[in-house]
Amino acid sequence: MSMTGNLRKVGSLRGVGSLRKVARLTRRRPRVDLSHPVRSPLGSAVVNCVTYHDGVRGPGGRELVDAVERVRKTGDGFVWLGLHEPTELQFAGVAELFELHPLAVEDAVHAHQRPKVERYGDTLFAVFKTVCYVEHGELTATSEVVDTGELMVFVGHDFVITVRHGRHGSLGPVREALEADPQQLAKGPAAVLHAVADQVADDYLQVTDAMQADIDQVESDVFAEGGARVDAGRIYQLKRELLELKRAVVPLNRPLHILATQPMRTVAPEIQAYFRDVSDHLLRAAEQIAAFDELLNSILQAHLAQVTVAQNEDMRKITAWAAVIAVPTMVCGLYGMNFDHMPELRWTYGYPLVLTVIAGICLSLHRGFRRNGWL
Repeated sequence: MSMTGNLRKVGSLRGVGSLRKVARLTRRRPRVDLSHPVRSPLGSAVVNCVTYHDGVRGPGGRELVDAVERVRKTGDGFVWLGLHEPTELQFAGVAELFELHPLAVEDAVHAHQRPKVERYGDTLFAVFKTVCYVEHGELTATSEVVDTGELMVFVGHDFVITVRHGRHGSLGPVREALEADPQQLAKGPAAVLHAVADQVADDYLQVTDAMQADIDQVESDVFAEGGARVDAGRIYQLKRELLELKRAVVPLNRPLHILATQPMRTVAPEIQAYFRDVSDHLLRAAEQIAAFDELLNSILQAHLAQVTVAQNEDMRKITAWAAVIAVPTMVCGLYGMNFDHMPELRWTYGYPLVLTVIAGICLSLHRGFRRNGWL
């Protein structure tokens, strides 16, 4: 049976008119396994498409429309569709099938959104910023420390759609952990949303812990001997990367608080308790980021103070040597004038005497500057 035929079968579920666009997009496409990312009729954007009933994974090899039809006919379970950077054309059929709001669809396709949680009727739309610590041998003024991506989650009564943007943030481990706990997975799509949010919050904590080592290294270098020669660009780079992490973490505080406290149709009360735990993890990450920011500000101020002190020391040394050199310059300049009547001008021992006086004054100045710490 063709995929268009499957659309006619589920016409009674959503109405034939609402699925016409899906039929047009899928016409003349072969019936294939949607779980295979290369052979998928939606293109390589599809990562996986699986049904779950009572927390147990259903058989594979089903198309999206067949999976939705089976779930809605039985009134039990849900469909989890995973996508990676889909195009508008690839996502259009999914949007029609699940009646997703156009604004949410636009955000999911184009990405670059602020972390948020929005409700569109009976559908919940969440946006998370995923983060990853970039390993580097030595921190420089251009080192990339934090790499970010985006993860969008659509949650309905009988479906979960995850849309991932970026090179990291794979949900494979999340799916495996949920499938290993059927009791939690049986709580429905909201359990998947919680697992995704929990994984994102844990990644935040892992990145902050990894950045702690970079900050400690910079702090040690600044307060070590010769710390004034440390490149200030390293500190600014850490602050820029920390700001990137802050933009991912801080805006998510209020949405998670709403999920944990306000009643919602798609989030059962027993799941809200789990969101409170995620909110606590997020708060811990936000506090660490704030502490790191204050610490970097202090390190930067200390470094600038060290640079100022080093410059003052250099200026004192230059001034002291200039004063020492000024004595012979003055005496030589004085005796270089063309006058016949000058003290000791015709005396045999005049030249050695002048040299002795110059050396004595210069040594006295040098000793005085050394005693005062200028040299």
